[in-house]
Order: sequence, then C-alpha cells, then structure tokens
Amino acid sequence: MQGMGEGDDCPFEFNFDEKIFKVGDTVSFRVTGSLDGFPFVGALVEVHDAHVIIAGDPLHPEVLYRGTRESRPVVDESEIN
Repeated sequence: MQGMGEGDDCPFEFNFDEKIFKVGDTVSFRVTGSLDGFPFVGALVEVHDAHVIIAGDPLHPEVLYRGTRESRPVVDESEIN
C-alpha cells in the first residue's frame, strides 16, 4: 500500500497476527475468484476460533463478511455483493 500517493506511509495500521485478533482490529483481507489479488481493508466485528467476521465498508457497517482466521483473512467471493 506504500507508494500509492505523495507520502510513503500507509494510512492504516493492520494487525497481521491472527493469534491475537480482537474486535476492532483493522485487517487486510483477500477475496477469492475474480477479486483475487486485490487488497481489501476491514474491521473485525467478531473473532472465533476458525473464522472472523469483517465489516468491509465503513459507510455500510451492516454489511459483514465471514473470513478465515489467518494473518490476511480470505473471504469467499460469494459473500461480496
């Protein structure tokens, strides 16, 4: 995400350690299928043993995605409208 503008600093502070994920953490997540390879940013709203629930759009916080619990969670493309 660096080098995308005038400054070199990323505007987000990510948690990449899935062992210490907590509600409110900002994560970089991936989406399968045609969106594979694009980085997405979201906030964790639930953290479970095997998965997380991510709010991926601050303008629509009711839209949630289920992702894997790993350093960069993976969301199935079918979750994205």
